[in-house]
Amino acid sequence: MRRGGESSSSHIPMPSPAGGKAQPRSDWKTLKRLTPYLWDYKWRVMAALAFMIGAKLANVAVPMLLKELVDAMNIKPGDPKAVLVVPVGLLLAYGLLRLSTSLFTELRELVFAKATQGAARSIALATFRHLHSLSLRFHLERQTGGMTRDIERGVRGIESLISYSLYSIVPTLIEVAMVLTILAVKFDVWFAWITIAALVVYIFFTVSITEWRTQYRRLANEFDSAAHTKAVDSLLNYETVKYFNNENFEAGRYDQSLEKLRMARLKAQTTLSMLNTGQQLIIAIGLVAMLWRATEGVVDHRMTLGDLVMINAYMIQLYIPLNFLGVLYREIKQSLTDLEKMFTLMEREREVEDKAGAQPLPEEADWSVKFEHVSFAYEPARPILHDVSFEIPAGKTVAVVGPSGSGKSTLARLLYRFYDVQQGRIAIAGRDVRDVTQGSVRQAIGIVPQDTVLFNDTVEYNIAYGRPGAGRAVVEAAARAAHIHSFIASTPKGYETMVGERGLKLSGGEKQRVAIARTLLKNPPILIFDEATSALDSANERAIQAELKSAAQNKTALVIAHRLSTVVDAHQILVMELGRIIERGTHQELLARGGRYADMWALQQSVEGEALAEVIGM
Repeated sequence: MRRGGESSSSHIPMPSPAGGKAQPRSDWKTLKRLTPYLWDYKWRVMAALAFMIGAKLANVAVPMLLKELVDAMNIKPGDPKAVLVVPVGLLLAYGLLRLSTSLFTELRELVFAKATQGAARSIALATFRHLHSLSLRFHLERQTGGMTRDIERGVRGIESLISYSLYSIVPTLIEVAMVLTILAVKFDVWFAWITIAALVVYIFFTVSITEWRTQYRRLANEFDSAAHTKAVDSLLNYETVKYFNNENFEAGRYDQSLEKLRMARLKAQTTLSMLNTGQQLIIAIGLVAMLWRATEGVVDHRMTLGDLVMINAYMIQLYIPLNFLGVLYREIKQSLTDLEKMFTLMEREREVEDKAGAQPLPEEADWSVKFEHVSFAYEPARPILHDVSFEIPAGKTVAVVGPSGSGKSTLARLLYRFYDVQQGRIAIAGRDVRDVTQGSVRQAIGIVPQDTVLFNDTVEYNIAYGRPGAGRAVVEAAARAAHIHSFIASTPKGYETMVGERGLKLSGGEKQRVAIARTLLKNPPILIFDEATSALDSANERAIQAELKSAAQNKTALVIAHRLSTVVDAHQILVMELGRIIERGTHQELLARGGRYADMWALQQSVEGEALAEVIGM
């Protein structure tokens, strides 16, 4: 069906996220996943249901009382009951019932608000924790903007789903059942049959059309996430966009996503108009049939005027929620669609998981590190490490050198257990890291990475992240050890200085020193320095190198380096190439051997000598 020149649904471009599109979950599976979070508040749920039933009983009683009030007007003129007894009493009762409906409704919402907000909080927190528990592979492949949008919509969907189902759908169904019973018992069964027929047609039409048009909501969600992903990715890489003068290119990519989103939303709106029109037609036919039957009854004296008023009041009471029922069902379907992606995220399997009954590393240990015949590949077709074996005795320093792509940084990732090895084993203090808890492994290790990313917070927060809750004095001591205290003190806000998104307000060397201070503050028994001084100038490198050497004193340290001058004091140096250890020994031993390490040393000394001569010549 085409309207207003819109493309047919087959012309809406389908999103193609990496890894393929997951199959939609069933609504029952989503509801089943949600139930345990609500069941934590079961007593509040029960109380809310009780108040809801009370509100509906009061609401259904109002038209019955209105009938009595109208029929009571038939009292003969001059009868004192006409003014003093019947109308006053009925009017008071009418007012009390109206008040009771509102009171029970507000009590229901008050009681259940804690359950709604509590469930939303619990699910959001569980999702957040689960995302942190997923492997590095997931986070390297994720699209941050789209993922955060999915979580945001999912949390909103929980509140909407609970609110619409408990506050609207269930009360409406209860009220419909009560009204049908009253009409069937008090009058002839045709009133009930007319209402049932209208309801059956209405519900069948609403469910069928809504199920059909849910695909457009799901498409809109996909395109919304894709657009948000492009926007966030572009803004995070603001400098790169500027470097290459690609503002218009980024705007064009974003606009393409927005256009797809617009098409999906237009299709959703078109089908919504069709749904609303059909619902109104079904309700109108049912109302006309009910009024015709009631009017005929009054004319035949089978019903009183009060009966006609009561039936009319019931129709009005049913008409409003029934008219809204389609909207509510649609909103519930949309909320379930929004929840679908968040629960899919929560069900993403962990690639690295603690074994059942895994124990933490002991607090007191010799803290040796051992790689035994380790082979590893990120992808099966591209092996990274081949039968790597070495040991870092407790309190010693082992350096790993070699060209880019030789697998040096992979050693650090495996030691941190961001991935599990495919062959061999890695042991800390004699224990396979797969047999102990991940938390205890990471607590025992501190790292200064080559690419330092900081939180968009203060300098103090970023340094104190190494030991959350650390006081200012301890933070300053770590900053002094990393030779960054003077710089921080010279800024207008000192330790309250904001570092910007990913620390971009700081230079590369300043970020590196913040990372060093953070690791020094953590003070773990095992240290990893992954090109820890790569962003520093020569003067600062020498100063920091002395601090790192001091920090590594009596600690087990793994140093990954390109610049060989930074590792000459290591107890053992490993030379890696294409994922294999091709040489090992001390600096002097490797030079005497005249192999790959000696060639690298000679080359670097030559380059540094030429650079120095060039500076002197200037």
